[in-house]
Amino acid sequence: MFRKRSFPKPAVLFLMGLLLIGSSACSERSETTGGAGGSREPTGSEPVVDPGDGGEYDPEVDPAAFTDVIDNPYLPLSTGARWLYEGESDGEAERAEVVVTPERREVMGVKTVVVRDTVSVGGEVVEDTYDWFAQDREGNVWYFGEESRDYENGEIVSTGGSWEAGVDGALPGIVMPADPAVGDAFRQEYYPGEAEDMFEVVRVDARSVVPLGTFDSVVETEDWTPLEPELVEHKYYAPSMGLVAEETTAGGKGRLVLVEFSPGR
Repeated sequence: MFRKRSFPKPAVLFLMGLLLIGSSACSERSETTGGAGGSREPTGSEPVVDPGDGGEYDPEVDPAAFTDVIDNPYLPLSTGARWLYEGESDGEAERAEVVVTPERREVMGVKTVVVRDTVSVGGEVVEDTYDWFAQDREGNVWYFGEESRDYENGEIVSTGGSWEAGVDGALPGIVMPADPAVGDAFRQEYYPGEAEDMFEVVRVDARSVVPLGTFDSVVETEDWTPLEPELVEHKYYAPSMGLVAEETTAGGKGRLVLVEFSPGR
């Protein structure tokens, strides 16, 4: 499962669980440092990720080009599927539960799949988000927006970060291509000044070892946004499973690991 987290929101830093990342060529580094090979440090002068559109982004969205299912092997979103991630933030135990709901939401004429992402700290919900995804007929998975609520003491304190493609100039982006290849770069979302996440595929043969198991043929991405240029994340997607791990490689420290998975129908 792909857990979509917009960088401009307060980052949740996950610091627990075993995470060994990389192919056999860089396994020694992974075992000794836990770091991802090839991570780039932001320089302030050049983008970490360049989607190659020169800042002119205007994707064509044809509702007829989208399907009713999302079965991309690196981002399968079947109704009822559930992923559980565990970590630690500010010294407190944290859990993130991701569930593909049976709900559908029409965005820009496209019927999207609604995915709920709930984050709890110390047993108390701090963020509850509904993300909207759809897959085109070529197999690319698109992200059409989110409805997000931040909580404190059981009360909503912010809906910042919420956006919808087609509203106020916001546009959808690709979160997982049909055939990932090293060097491919995409915008995941485009709402100028609010949501500008991008990613680049940096490996397609990585290995990830997390509490749930060992995964090969993992797609590794480097994620970045010009809205927070000092922050860089690497994410790891396993075939038939989706997101199994992520870590902050610049601008902070943090890890996220998959500990439970239940397939949908």
